[in-house]
Amino acid sequence: MADFGEDVVMENEDLLIPKNPAELAELKKENGNQLYKVKQYRSALNLYTEAIELCPDTAAYYSNRSACYMMLNNFQDALEDARKCIQIDPSFSKGYVRILKCAIALGDLTTSDNAIKQIGQLDKNASINNEIQSVEKMRQFETEAAKAIDKKDFRKVVYCMDRCLDEAPTCTRYKITKAEYLAFLGRYQESQEIANNALHLDKTNADAIYVRGMCLYYEDNLDSAFNHFQQVLRLAPDHRKAMDAYKKAKELKKTKESGNEAYKNCRFQEAFALYTEALAIDPLNKKANAKLYFNRATVQHRLAKTKEAVDDCSAALDLDDTYLKALLRRASCYMDLSEYEEAVRDYEKVCKLNKSREHRKLLQDAKFALKKSKRKDYYKILGVEKNASDGEIKKAYRKKALMLHPDRHANATDAVKKDQEKKFKELGEAYGILSDPKKKARYDSGQDMEDFDGGMSGNIDPTQVFQTFFSQAHNCNDFNLGGAFPGGFSFQFS
Repeated sequence: MADFGEDVVMENEDLLIPKNPAELAELKKENGNQLYKVKQYRSALNLYTEAIELCPDTAAYYSNRSACYMMLNNFQDALEDARKCIQIDPSFSKGYVRILKCAIALGDLTTSDNAIKQIGQLDKNASINNEIQSVEKMRQFETEAAKAIDKKDFRKVVYCMDRCLDEAPTCTRYKITKAEYLAFLGRYQESQEIANNALHLDKTNADAIYVRGMCLYYEDNLDSAFNHFQQVLRLAPDHRKAMDAYKKAKELKKTKESGNEAYKNCRFQEAFALYTEALAIDPLNKKANAKLYFNRATVQHRLAKTKEAVDDCSAALDLDDTYLKALLRRASCYMDLSEYEEAVRDYEKVCKLNKSREHRKLLQDAKFALKKSKRKDYYKILGVEKNASDGEIKKAYRKKALMLHPDRHANATDAVKKDQEKKFKELGEAYGILSDPKKKARYDSGQDMEDFDGGMSGNIDPTQVFQTFFSQAHNCNDFNLGGAFPGGFSFQFS
């Protein structure tokens, strides 16, 4: 029984084997269809390929394999098979439907339009409304993206590409375009991830390599950017964007290095001109331009153009708000300009970025200078320099005291009298501090005068200072007071 049974099976199997290639091809197609239904697309693909090899002129086999390729997101091969369908049978409407779906997935609007036209002629009842809507949305957002590019509205470009990808999620062209403008927006990590994914599928994708090069270029990694642009041009010699970027990167590097060389050789005006020229090469390269603004600020500082140096540091920080060197340079310039509040603000930012001992000391010094600046400037009140001698201080006091003495303004309005009395009092305070070596030393060291002797400045009587000064001057014959006080001063104050 066992042997007989085996013979029967062999006999039955032999009967099931098709006798000609067409029947075998059809069997493979049917088996492929069963695998397709259970989503075993790769296995189905192999069977459709075997059917095609047996009967290469059957449109349905290419159509089925095209469907498999589509399910595997291989739309380029799917499109080729769909085109083979209509080449074999121009009336095969399903082939045009396949072409339409593939063209949408590839973002090919021209091929989509032609397929829609052919389907309308062959099968007016074909259900392609969704595909038509997708094509129109893609066309709309491609048009809006082109306008946004002209306006340099890169955020809008990214938005439009996202809307296109809603209709064609696997379209590499839309993805790479999005990645390119993400790079222009400074979102380099997102941009590189998209480019890397594209290169994982196709290592020779010149556009993806170009995008990676642009990210490196905008991160001021020029040498690596050069390598990428050169690779693009080897793959696609006419790649205009890569060619322009390569030339721009070379020009930027050359001009910046020339500026650096001029600065090192103390040719500051030349360095300034070169950095200015470099800044005009590519306004979109924020990191490189931030460094150029900082370099130019350094030149401005060497040229004693401190305010201009502050402006250039601010421009650098607008492009990169974590640029430590620019913050330090601007803070130093603010100190030189006696703008201590701004200096403290910048040094506080510096310490948030890098709280080193040196930076903490700079902040402490700026705060001390700010505190000193809020006190009365007795040197300024007297009208002398901070290194004035005792004789210069006495001479300045004598001159101003005679001008500000209230008796000289006895006939003035109440407002004028009040103002002159205030100035006279401040003058007395200034002389009282600066004429006393101990008090002057404390004042010059930045100590708060109110912290000593119950408040040094507050205890100074300007009338007493005036009387003592001129009394001593008269006794010592330091000054000729004759005729100095027409009408005579009473030295009495309210």
